[in-house]
Amino acid sequence: MARIWVPLPDTDFDVTETAVPWKLLTEAGHEVVFATEHGAVPRCDPLLLTGVVFGLLGAEPEARAYYAELEQDPAFRAPLAWSDLTPSDFDALLLPGGHAPGMRQYLGCGALHRTIADFWALDRPVGAICHGVLPLARAGVLGGSRTTCLPFYMERAAYFATAWKVGRYYRTYDAYVEEEVCAALDDPAQFQRGPIHLLTRGTRDDDRAAFVVEDGRYVSARWPGDAYLFARKLLERL
Repeated sequence: MARIWVPLPDTDFDVTETAVPWKLLTEAGHEVVFATEHGAVPRCDPLLLTGVVFGLLGAEPEARAYYAELEQDPAFRAPLAWSDLTPSDFDALLLPGGHAPGMRQYLGCGALHRTIADFWALDRPVGAICHGVLPLARAGVLGGSRTTCLPFYMERAAYFATAWKVGRYYRTYDAYVEEEVCAALDDPAQFQRGPIHLLTRGTRDDDRAAFVVEDGRYVSARWPGDAYLFARKLLERL
């Protein structure tokens, strides 16, 4: 059995990108250990449970059901503090995404970035999805890697489609995620956008709409629609 650590902000992480990998990892018998900045019990982005606009753009029913299970998980209800993490105690690292303002606590924490860099140096499996690639870019470890992340066209489309209702909800930072990730690479050609999808998602039984990038022990994905395939590829590395 492997131990996987999952850092989260206190609020606003993505439902699907957290609950789906947790479900598949724990089904396979692995231990998932959560950590927040000071050990507070985390809460997801609530709009992803109800829908962002007119009940749309939220998590799918299956992912919401997994999140309801996750909320009762003892490890989720008693997370570690980031400062208490010892990277060598874990076999893998999972970095979920999310875009609402509370994510900045996790995406922008220099101390957490240093812990992530220490884990990366152990050459053990790492999975990052959507905005979860940003901590790797900011930790300075992605230089030679092939990767994907939330692509520019997805982030911009979500923002322009919803700004009238939720303002800058889909713009976590002034720079787009893809811009910052590409700037952290030795060669922008290492970034892989994947096929263009705006609505079609991969599911537990059908990966045709999903996309991940595999580079040795590192696997990355773009958005919640890739979560099942992403989780399976991380499982293979365990």
